[in-house]
Amino acid sequence: NYQLPTTNYQLPTTNYQLPINMIGFIQQLQKRTPLGWLQLTHQKGRLAVALSGVAFADLLMLMQLGFRSALFNSATILHESLNADIVLLSPQALNLQDLSTFTRRRLYQAMDVPGVATAEPIYNSLVTWKNPQTYKKNQVMIIGFNPDKPAFDLPEVNENIDSIKLPDTILFDEATRGEYGEVIEKIKQGEIVKTEINGRTITIDNLFKVGASFAADGTLMTSDQNFLRLFSNQDSGSVNLGLIRLEPGYKLEEVAEKLKYHLRNADDIKILTKEEFIEFEKAYWQTNTPIGFIFALGTMMGFIVGVIIVYQVLSTDVNAHIKEYATFKAMGYKNFFLLSVVFEEAIILAILGFLPGAAISTGLYALTRNATNLPLYMTVARAVQVQVLTIIMCIISGAVATRKVQSADPADMF
Repeated sequence: NYQLPTTNYQLPTTNYQLPINMIGFIQQLQKRTPLGWLQLTHQKGRLAVALSGVAFADLLMLMQLGFRSALFNSATILHESLNADIVLLSPQALNLQDLSTFTRRRLYQAMDVPGVATAEPIYNSLVTWKNPQTYKKNQVMIIGFNPDKPAFDLPEVNENIDSIKLPDTILFDEATRGEYGEVIEKIKQGEIVKTEINGRTITIDNLFKVGASFAADGTLMTSDQNFLRLFSNQDSGSVNLGLIRLEPGYKLEEVAEKLKYHLRNADDIKILTKEEFIEFEKAYWQTNTPIGFIFALGTMMGFIVGVIIVYQVLSTDVNAHIKEYATFKAMGYKNFFLLSVVFEEAIILAILGFLPGAAISTGLYALTRNATNLPLYMTVARAVQVQVLTIIMCIISGAVATRKVQSADPADMF
């Protein structure tokens, strides 16, 4: 029978009314309304043209950056596989294909430094040889080294190391640029394939895979003795490259410094770590040849083309909606709001336009890779780099496109 207590208390009444701020209400509504997206999709044809322009600019940048990456990767693939910690080379050396020579005596002197386990020579040269299949002449790089001390960390080469001990026998790079399908198939079936280098008949015993570069169509591997037979004018006491391997427990930097001090009076050599040798090769292609500059300039031109294309698209859109923007300004909206709408359009164009550009670039990468045997692949880092550049490109275009709106007087728009 319990009953709740009753009371005569009443809530106080007031004439206060909640003010309605229309501008604030519209601002809140704008946060939920993608005006930029609605303006872009209002005319589907214009949107398709805009996305095509952004995709074209992305295609230019991705292809140029891809070629630049292929240039560096193809030029340093042998450097990466060198079975060495420290490298000796001539101060006149330009790159791997143009190393010049130094006296072999420096390798014997290097052995006196504590921590040095081995010091082995490498001979290399560019040579014109006759394609066994088409009989056309190609320029390839031939490398000679001591087969008892493998110079490269290439499993296919090391598995067939005994074969190059035979006179006039080489290993052939199956990724060499050119038509070699029949030759490769014969070698895989165990058939004997012969060719000619410097007037000598050479036997191709087996295969390995490295690939072509911008300097040579491919690579041949053989023993140091076979190399000296092919190049009779090469003095056995003059080598192109010295490979230094360290004993376990020694620090690379300390041994390198000791080598430099021990050979400080030898002005015919330069001492580099393996990583420094890789950077040495990249620096040559980047600064000493026009190829690196051309690819960098191509990337810049793609960026500029993208800025111009996106600016034209956004400028046209701004002019088409100039009265709507003027209305917003008359209602009290600041220029920042107008910029945010255009920036929204710019970012949408950057994201959507990148997708077809990346897809087409991936297909062109595969086409180029198959045609040239260059290591050309789409990487996540490159895709992210170009996506960021595309967003910056579109934002710059958007900032320029809104200048007319920022300086416009709403009263002059009607």
